Amino acid sequence: MLVPRPDLIVIAMKYVVSLCLALCVQPAFAEPVVVFAAASLKEPIDALAARVGDVVVSYAGSGTLARQIQQEAPADVVLLANAEWIAALPQVADVMDFASNALVLIGPVGAADLTLADLPTALGDGRLAMGYTTAVPAGVYGRQALENLDLWDAVKDRLAEVDSVRAALTLVVRGEVPFGVVYATDAQATDAVQIVARFDPTDHDPIRYVGGLVSDDPKARAFWDALRGQVGQDLLADFGYSPVNE
Repeated sequence: MLVPRPDLIVIAMKYVVSLCLALCVQPAFAEPVVVFAAASLKEPIDALAARVGDVVVSYAGSGTLARQIQQEAPADVVLLANAEWIAALPQVADVMDFASNALVLIGPVGAADLTLADLPTALGDGRLAMGYTTAVPAGVYGRQALENLDLWDAVKDRLAEVDSVRAALTLVVRGEVPFGVVYATDAQATDAVQIVARFDPTDHDPIRYVGGLVSDDPKARAFWDALRGQVGQDLLADFGYSPVNE
């Protein structure tokens, strides 16, 4: 009866352990970069993700994404539309502004231009679509502007508040509401709406897109650097976003 040599058993066991470790570790290196991005950034971030490659993007309202990261959702890069949400995430590193935007009032195609002071009358029996005015950045900025224009009390009970600025856009696209407060770039993303009025940027806080790194993955760093570099900034400009210094 043959008895296995102890040295050969040890060698075999080491080989099996090494093979298992290789099989377990290899998929981790193949994982794509996971980017959490504000819904209003969809077009340029999709374009940049396609350019960089091996990137998966999850879009939602900035507040929703921030809460998911607070609950340790597996994001590598986070891109939000409000500096306060980033400030609530101490685990995010290399934080920096990377774009700006403008706030507008939209209506369906063919709607006449509107003076903002006439908005309460123009609403009629309809509602004004906005992101949640206490959580979604576009909603927060919109409320600030309406308050500074002395229009908030006239419209606050006639809102259709939703969980992202793109959801507000969709309500107008579908004809469920006559008007919505969105970013200028949201209005540019579809032919189904048009801008009927523009808010003065001095009537609300500066619109700041702020991002940073949640993980130390080198591929996440490469994506973040690309966004802040010439390629990313050119894509943002192509889709109507403004530089951070404007």
